[in-house]
Order: sequence, then structure tokens, then C-alpha cells
Amino acid sequence: MDYEIFDLGDVTLQSGVTLPNAFLAYKTYGRLNEKKDNVIVYPTAFGDQHVQNEWLIGNGMALDPQKYFIIVPNLLGNGLSSSPSNTPPPFDRANFPQVTIYDNVTFQHRLVTETFGIQKIALVVGWSMGGIQAFQWGASYPDMVERIAPFAGVAKTWPQTYVVLDGMKAALMAAVRFDSSKLDQLTSSDMRAVGRVYAGWGVSQAFYREELYRELGFDSLEDFVTGVWEDSFMKMDPHNVLAMLWTGQHADISANPVYNGDFDAALGGIKALACIMPGSTDLFCPADDNEYEAKLIPHADFTPIESIWGHFAGRGINRADNHFIDDNLKRLLALRTNE
Repeated sequence: MDYEIFDLGDVTLQSGVTLPNAFLAYKTYGRLNEKKDNVIVYPTAFGDQHVQNEWLIGNGMALDPQKYFIIVPNLLGNGLSSSPSNTPPPFDRANFPQVTIYDNVTFQHRLVTETFGIQKIALVVGWSMGGIQAFQWGASYPDMVERIAPFAGVAKTWPQTYVVLDGMKAALMAAVRFDSSKLDQLTSSDMRAVGRVYAGWGVSQAFYREELYRELGFDSLEDFVTGVWEDSFMKMDPHNVLAMLWTGQHADISANPVYNGDFDAALGGIKALACIMPGSTDLFCPADDNEYEAKLIPHADFTPIESIWGHFAGRGINRADNHFIDDNLKRLLALRTNE
């Protein structure tokens, strides 16, 4: 086990349900300095675990463990933190309660403050659903978070993204003929169709047209769809995926008692210096949605990743995109805050 566990105890979720013996799985990189001001929080995305974040952490990079103390908390539902697959009855599998982005960030705040005594965070950064968590950190704890850098992630699930996630959910529901009473019959093999649905959204039309999958070692389109999309989704537990899909579909940084659904006010409440990096050809989290959000955040730079890798421009696969993200993080971290 290359990660640690933070016991949350019995937690009451936004839904009102109490999840007993909840826990966050997390991993840290580097050392916390004496002033406790070298902290970077880097939440995981949908379906990812902390190891999938490690491509952006390294000596000489913006997220340099020689310089910063980097905390990677795992999303609830991802199989390491409290999830349908590791929670005993009565909240196992299809009975796992609904967890929001706000819940996740609230628990991460407990981890940061209770375990480490941290009061200032230099940067919250994240890809996709990790990016939504970065926005949420900025909105929920504006006096604590100095910088945020969401890439290929939006501050709420706009209608386009909701529909994509709904298509993924429908693929699983079809496996049990849309009978929610039979959800516990789902197996990992039912995830094959989910991978096929996501294949059309993860990368751009130009990626497919120019056959960039050949750069990844696949000789044909079919090999790529099978070897990447089907394979990666079939490794996931279907009940974990349904839990994370719910979290994703209902993500909104204003859906909490602080902002009461006023999305523009939530964006305006972010005091952090923000570098917002959508993928220019992202079909899943379109750049236009981020552009709207950036205009309402007082100290935000809108800096698209010019790439035909679509949503996966932020996935750590394409070298040029990786350099762009890392360079912008270095620039952001070099900026002085008003604190």
C-alpha cells in the first residue's frame, strides 16, 4: 500500500445521509516546511487514483517535491477512499450514498488542517474532476487558497458535460435493462460499453482523423478503442463508476450553503490567483464554459492548451501539452499573492 488513510469517522453528507467510518486515502510527496506554507493540493479525477497524478510531480518540475509538500487526496468513490467497493453493508455497491464535490473538498480540508495543521495552501491544481475540486477549494476557502490551476475541468457540470456523463451511465443501466433494483448484478465486463461511449469524447475529431493513436502504439482505430477505452474502463468497479458519475453530474461550486446556488457569486468569491487551462479541442469540458467562468473570477488568466488531444490534453500523455501545463504552473507559482 503506497498511500495513507485519514479516518473521517461518521460523516454527514450534503444529502443528509450519515456515512459511517468514512475515510480518505491520500499520498504525500516532499516535506512540509517549518512555516507550513509550501503546500500544494492535487485532487484526483474521475476514475483516477493518486498514481495517475504522478506524471506532473518531479524534481525540476513545477510540482517539485524538493520544494513543495504535495498532497494528493483520492476522490470518494474511486476505490481507495470510501467507495461502493470497500464500504460494508448497508452502504455497499449500489447502496452507496450520493457524494458531492463539496463533500469531497470539505473532507480534504479536514485532512489538511487536522493531520498537518496547514492554514495556507500555495496551490490547488487538478485535471477534469480534479479541476472542479480546485475551483471548489477556491470558492469554499478563499482566504486559505492562494492559487488555483484547473486544467480541462470546469467549475460546474454544464449541460454538455452532463449529457456525456449521462450517456456513460445509460450504458451501465442498459446492462440491467434500466432496472435499478438489479444494479448489484453489474460486473466489470459491463464497463466495456461505457468505454465505447467515452471513446468519442475523450479526444478530438482531429485526433482520430490524424490517427494520433498510432503514436501510442496502436495500428488501427479498433485496436485503440479496445486497448485504451475498453481496457481502462473494464478495470473499474461499475458501482464505483456510478457513484463517481453521480458526483460528476451534480458538480457545482455554488451548490452549498455558502452560495445557495448563485454560481456567478461563487466564481466571484474566489480570491486566489487562477490559471485556467482548458483543452482547445475538448469535447467533454468545452473551453467556452471555462472562458465564461474565468471572466467572473477576479484574478484569473484564461490560458487554453492549444492541442488536438481534446480532454486528454490534460492527461499527461502528450509531451507538448505536459510542458505547457508545467510551464504555466511554474509561472503561476512565481507570482506573488496579496497575502
